[in-house]
Amino acid sequence: MDPKKTAVVLIEYQNDFTSEGGNFHAAVKPVMERTRMLANTVETVARARALGATIIHAPITFTPDYHELSPRPYGILKGVVDSRSFRKGTWGAEIVDVLKPQAQDIVVEGKRGLCGFASTNLDFVLRGRGITDIALGGFLTNCCVESTMRTAYEKGYQVVTLKDCTATLSEEEQRMAVEKNFPMFSHPMNHDEFLAGLRAQGG
Repeated sequence: MDPKKTAVVLIEYQNDFTSEGGNFHAAVKPVMERTRMLANTVETVARARALGATIIHAPITFTPDYHELSPRPYGILKGVVDSRSFRKGTWGAEIVDVLKPQAQDIVVEGKRGLCGFASTNLDFVLRGRGITDIALGGFLTNCCVESTMRTAYEKGYQVVTLKDCTATLSEEEQRMAVEKNFPMFSHPMNHDEFLAGLRAQGG
């Protein structure tokens, strides 16, 4: 993978998921700890950035009254509303300190649902920068990461999903997503495999 044509897309590395006291942290903490996803992501971002890859952050945020959503949300988004999570301007919606965007990074605004492309200019940003390959990490493995992965696959990108840079609500869901779904729509890799491929191109 050519670093100049590669983007690392970070999905919802926000305190409500990543940090003690976050509304969903207790639910994802066991898988986070097993995969070491946060430490692995920090390493991936630092090394990929140094090689010249583009780092893109894709947080999800809402106004305090969640008026961006339907009056009666259901499924995963109902859980977001009920728990008062990812409200713009709150600590829970902030990107975790260890992955704070750097000056050269891009923060995609407008993510209101599961897919990182659906309500944002992510595709525009990627194509405008000549990106052909994307590597995905974040939350939840079988929800927003998978939704973004499927769309990227459909749009013709070469997609890597970083198995050890993802986490979800249970070990079973993590395993099923990584083993059964990821290979259908991406090249599943651990972060060190991805970085080795970037190094080979980056010299």
